[in-house]
Amino acid sequence: MIAMSHKKENYKRPLVLGVETSCDETAAAIVASDKTILANRVLSQIEEHRPYGGVVPEIAARSHIDHLPRLIEEALQDAGLAIEDIDAIAATTGPGLIGGLLVGVTMAKAMAFAAEKPFLAINHLEGHALSARLTDDLDFPYLLLLVSGGHCQLLAVSKPGRYKRLGTTIDDAIGEAFDKAAKLLGLGYPGGPAIEKAAKEGEAARFPLPRPLLGTAHCNFSFSGLKTALMRSFEKTGPDDIPHLAAAFQAAIGDCLVDRTERAMTAYEASKEDMATHRTLVVAGGVAANEYLRSRLRELCEEKEYTLSVPPGWLCADNAAMIAWAGVERLRTGFPSDPDSAPRARWPLDESSRPVYGSGRKGAKA
Repeated sequence: MIAMSHKKENYKRPLVLGVETSCDETAAAIVASDKTILANRVLSQIEEHRPYGGVVPEIAARSHIDHLPRLIEEALQDAGLAIEDIDAIAATTGPGLIGGLLVGVTMAKAMAFAAEKPFLAINHLEGHALSARLTDDLDFPYLLLLVSGGHCQLLAVSKPGRYKRLGTTIDDAIGEAFDKAAKLLGLGYPGGPAIEKAAKEGEAARFPLPRPLLGTAHCNFSFSGLKTALMRSFEKTGPDDIPHLAAAFQAAIGDCLVDRTERAMTAYEASKEDMATHRTLVVAGGVAANEYLRSRLRELCEEKEYTLSVPPGWLCADNAAMIAWAGVERLRTGFPSDPDSAPRARWPLDESSRPVYGSGRKGAKA
């Protein structure tokens, strides 16, 4: 559990209570308009899901039910506030596991109704997209690489609520690919940190894995074929080769990210006249904590004369501070309260975007 408290009497309103229950972290936080984080409580469920090698939705939802009321109460105590002191309540309303979303949204709405406060439905991806503005002096617009367990996208960020998707994965998200690769290699869960740790002892050149979609004209990603190639290589090797396979897999991911991001930089600069003068790349989401991938993207930014902005590790992972901050951003830009918003398993940031291939009854993927 993470507990943070930065109290000061003259913080700037609005004060927003944020709730996050989209996956396997239960979180509550309170953030002020001047970026003061008065409270930030995060309870991880990793140990509950570790035996299964991934997140079990039913277990996640039950854990949210068990722990969310206490975390909200503790966040208010950390901040020295009562619910009446809060200006609005924001909750992740999608995308995510629908059971977990229902828990967080139902509780946040009930509190907002009882305290007669506005309820703000926040897109989980917008929390990640705006998180760098909570810690950095960052102006709009900027280019965003969103890399997490469920998402891998490149977007032009103009302001809260205004996003243009430049590229997305056509199959697996990057965090999902890391988890599956780590499970295959017997490295445990979560996969990203496990692969990164093992790769430090390996030589990537030992296994020439493919780089899907490298050099193509669009900005999309694909990792399914890379996982298949890793599996075929693993079947021909022994335990001593696991670090080399991990290093090869991570290097291939790095090459794909750099190539696709470089392509997106060109598209971003051409999309509007002012984009070319705002040369900032924000990398957000849980996978942004990977130091190897950060170093590869840092090299790209130096080459292309971009400023690289990566939130601190605790803010890259799922948390409620970024949800509260997204609520602050929305209040300041005049977005209305939306008490009738229902949880959504799928919710694209760029709602004009369409699936790259196919669709489903739940709508377009994020």
